[in-house]
Amino acid sequence: MRNNLYVLKFGGTSVANRERIEEVAKIVISYIKKGINVVCVVSAMGDTTDRLISLAKEISPFPSEREMDMLISTGEQVSSALLAMALHKKGYDALSFVGYQVGIITDTSHTQARILKIETKKILDALRKKRIVIVAGFQGATEDGEITTLGRGGSDLSAVALACCLKAERCVIYTDVEGIYTADPRLVKGAKKLRYITFDEMLELAFLGAQVMQVRAVEVAKKFNMPIEVKSSFTRKEGTIIMGKTKFIEEPEVRGVALTENEAKLTICNVPDKPGIAASIFTELAKNNINVDMIVQNVSHKKITDISFTVPKNLLSKAEKVSQKIAQRIGATEVLSDCDIAKVSVVGVGMRSHPGVAAKCFSALAKRKINIEMISTSEISISCVVRKKEGKKALQVLHKEFNLDRIKK
Repeated sequence: MRNNLYVLKFGGTSVANRERIEEVAKIVISYIKKGINVVCVVSAMGDTTDRLISLAKEISPFPSEREMDMLISTGEQVSSALLAMALHKKGYDALSFVGYQVGIITDTSHTQARILKIETKKILDALRKKRIVIVAGFQGATEDGEITTLGRGGSDLSAVALACCLKAERCVIYTDVEGIYTADPRLVKGAKKLRYITFDEMLELAFLGAQVMQVRAVEVAKKFNMPIEVKSSFTRKEGTIIMGKTKFIEEPEVRGVALTENEAKLTICNVPDKPGIAASIFTELAKNNINVDMIVQNVSHKKITDISFTVPKNLLSKAEKVSQKIAQRIGATEVLSDCDIAKVSVVGVGMRSHPGVAAKCFSALAKRKINIEMISTSEISISCVVRKKEGKKALQVLHKEFNLDRIKK
């Protein structure tokens, strides 16, 4: 591990305009003054990526994924060059690079590429010359030189992957929030900032709706045991450290609650209750790259059953078409869809050793007359699907039930 190397990632709000870029330059310089070598990873400025996507859709409703990568990868190139200029103005030697220039090699999956390897020679050469390296996040290139992007939140992944390959001491994610909270502070008034959280807890919270960190980035950090600090570029307050083990002797039963309204429910009605039917349904969905989350199968009394499952809302139309074809093939009667749902979840590694968390969760919702439609559990999380109009209320109820407004940092 290189104890004098940090990888710093700055999100879109942190580099949204000239003033913010100059503030980011000051943050970078503060590390240099402490004798720390720095590799920066930057996102596109503000809502640049959204604007580029909208522009593409104006030109063509179904643009080529290759051309989309060519287009949306440009936003990060702009912000990286501007940050280098801001550092030059202050007398510091900085170099900006796009992903393929620093050897970020990916597979060929345009718009959702996975990193295969990073060839770090160019970065290490620059660091040896005491230069500040700035890398355009969210992007790489295939072995054949085709530009690819890493999916939403991909700059997080760029930063963490670089930190791991460079054996940095830490990866610091600068954003517009001061860290990881027990719940979204915009939805829960008493939400508390956590000083430490485990990789496992952060993975669950990110997957279940917390939007502070990209799931794939946390997965890579866990694999290589790379500590991440999430903090604000707008204040100088300490953030939240995501790590393998927290500093608690005993973990609290629940560390956070999350809400997502970005899922939809599909129900295939009157499915023949025969061995292999469920396997055929979900195998076909998987073949079409449709990620299924929660699954419920009703009890069969007459050799037929209903199977319900949730999918990301942006995949609902595709999932519905695939499900209708499946229903025809297996002899089911119809496919129903429901967008009016929300999923509320409680997360904590302490749940492993605290029995009764599920009962406490269900009881709290029942007392407030919030009906649970679907349930799923893991070793460290419990998720409930409720009506969308009751989602925020359910989040607040569970936050209070587990005393998260009084949690120790």
